[in-house]
Order: sequence, then C-alpha cells, then structure tokens
Amino acid sequence: MKLPSITASYVAVFALLYAGLSLQVVRLRRRHRVSFGDGGNADLRSAIRAHAHFAEYVPIIALMAAALEISGSATVPIHVLMGALLVARLLHPFGMYAKPKTMQFSIGRVGGTVITNLVMIAFALLILFRLLPGG
Repeated sequence: MKLPSITASYVAVFALLYAGLSLQVVRLRRRHRVSFGDGGNADLRSAIRAHAHFAEYVPIIALMAAALEISGSATVPIHVLMGALLVARLLHPFGMYAKPKTMQFSIGRVGGTVITNLVMIAFALLILFRLLPGG
C-alpha cells in the first residue's frame, strides 16, 4: 500500500493549525481564569467553537482524502480540495471573532463553513463515484 503523502502533508499543516487553535483556547482560559466552559466570555466561547469546528470537520475530510489517494485517485482534485479546506479552516477562526452581519463574519465564518462543507461533499461524491462499477 502506498503512503498517502499528499494527504499526510496537508494533515501535518492542519495539525499545526489545530495546535494554534488549542493554544488560543488555553491562553484565553488562563487570561480569564476559566477552567471549564467559557465562563460567559464571548472571546473564549468563539475560540472554543473555532477549535471544536476544526475537530468536527477536518478528520473526516482528511480520512476521505487519504482513502481516495490510497485508491489511486488523481492527485489534482485531492490537492485542490485539500487546499480549499486549508483556506476555509484559516478563514473560519477570523470570522468567529467578528460581529454577525459584518464583512469579516461573512468572509470568515460563513465563507469558511460553506467551503468546508462543499469540500466534504465533493470528497464524498468522489468516493461514491469511484466505488461505482467502472469508477
């Protein structure tokens, strides 16, 4: 079996981003002296949710990318989709700190969420089409 090196490269970058999101939660917990939950602090709540959203979406998408790569799928779609996911996951935390109905909110949170979901759906469809007879 071939190592999914494209996916592994992106996962390494995602791991660094995830660590950064985690450190932001820790930093805000210490600053506001909150050991559990968000203590009613909006910035901490946003940091917790940005971290959680990442954890909710990135692993399943990375798993789908690896499955396609291992199965011998074309590399360009994997690069394009994982690159789009990286952009989405970089945008999303910036939107989490913005007020609703602002440009930062729309581009960051909404844009990041929409791109993430489109990437997830695209990977799912690619896998399903690959599983069809003759795929």
